[in-house]
Amino acid sequence: MEWDWNFVRQIMPVLVQGVKITILATLLGSILAAAVGLVIALGRRSDNRIVARSIGLIAEFIRGTPLLVQLYFIFYVLPDVGILLPPLLAGVIGLGVHYGTYTAEVYRAGIDNVPRGQWEAAKACNLSSRQTWTRIILPQAIPPMIPALANYFIGMFKETPLLSAITVLELMNQAKIVANSYYRYLEPITLVGAFFLAISLIAVVLMRWLEQRYGRIEP
Repeated sequence: MEWDWNFVRQIMPVLVQGVKITILATLLGSILAAAVGLVIALGRRSDNRIVARSIGLIAEFIRGTPLLVQLYFIFYVLPDVGILLPPLLAGVIGLGVHYGTYTAEVYRAGIDNVPRGQWEAAKACNLSSRQTWTRIILPQAIPPMIPALANYFIGMFKETPLLSAITVLELMNQAKIVANSYYRYLEPITLVGAFFLAISLIAVVLMRWLEQRYGRIEP
């Protein structure tokens, strides 16, 4: 089968629409993952052992099960108990919660990296727990985390083709629809790889810049 540029021009608008959905799912999933990760990290530091251990067990369970299974559960199982979600929303929740358990470890490492003297200084200044976290600890802990968080978000972007399993019309799903409709797989699947490679390379350049600006911290 030879490469057909006319066919490429014909299907490009559909694939570009898929790229937009892929990027949107990644951005929304990243925001959710950052928030979920922070909640998990703070919850695991709770003085209440039951709360801390429960959150830890839930995070380990989510991290230890495949993302695809979680997506199927959210989209196909939850409707049985009355929770019906649109495909994109289900996908964003799946991505955000799954990767939130990984970003929680990044937050944990960043928080642990804050010098103990900062905690003691906050206590000496009679700051409340909320003030200590928002004014002293997190402003120092978050900047070094940014490159590691960005690395996970790039990984999330590469896993968005899994959303096709729950009918999200992201890039891979659009390409499969085109390929199955025209019985041509060379152009759409190759273009999927090219789009992912191009966006990933741009993201890697951005991540290198973040590493230079904020430094690196390993989860």
